[in-house]
Amino acid sequence: MSGGTPGNDDLTRLRRDYADLVGRLEANQARFQRLALAVYRVQEDERRRLARDLHDGLGQNLTALKHQLMLAVTATAPDSPAALGEALALCDRTLAETRNLSRLLRPQVLDDLGLPAALRWLARTLGAPAGLSVTVDTDDTIELDEDLRTLVFRLAQEALTNTVRHAGAKHAGFRLGLEAGRLRFEAWDDGQGFDPAVALGSGSGSAGTGLPAMRERVALHGGSLCFVSRVGAGTQVRLDVPLSAGPVTLPG
Repeated sequence: MSGGTPGNDDLTRLRRDYADLVGRLEANQARFQRLALAVYRVQEDERRRLARDLHDGLGQNLTALKHQLMLAVTATAPDSPAALGEALALCDRTLAETRNLSRLLRPQVLDDLGLPAALRWLARTLGAPAGLSVTVDTDDTIELDEDLRTLVFRLAQEALTNTVRHAGAKHAGFRLGLEAGRLRFEAWDDGQGFDPAVALGSGSGSAGTGLPAMRERVALHGGSLCFVSRVGAGTQVRLDVPLSAGPVTLPG
């Protein structure tokens, strides 16, 4: 065909090339999704291993040391030197911190008793020491696969940690439920709030630290994560994710 106008054969070839390109992009995106999810699983496996090592290794050694110090204090009482008592107190505090770190890395309750129990444990562990009243509203019959359990727990952990560190709140809570084949989770507080646009665009050093990463992680599961907050009016972090994710379109 003359005049530089593409003919039917040219248009057919262009459409075929375009379809091939779209197919390769979709395949690459699917591979990226599987790779990213695999990375998160490896991270959680490593957290689980470290938590076990802290509990079974360092934790047991500290427990044995504490026992020996207690025997020494008892054997020398009432003339036990003050330094010995101080060493026992230090050992006791270190043991408690080690156990707490082990649980926060990967709480055994999440694997043994499920997500609702893990959320209540998280509320006690992070909320109570900060003087924060944390309520947990959940259906205890909810059963999720390991990936979704971990996703919601990490989101809850991130949200409550931000509340404790930055919000100045008196009350906070979690809500977890199922609706029309979708998992819905909300973490809220009555603190000072923040500007979500600023927080999501910040790299570190603000109430939003970790939120952009959580949004990307949720997207890999085909879900959405939104933040409802304004200065002085508290915060809500809302998760909506399908129980059985289909094809995922990752954000650009």
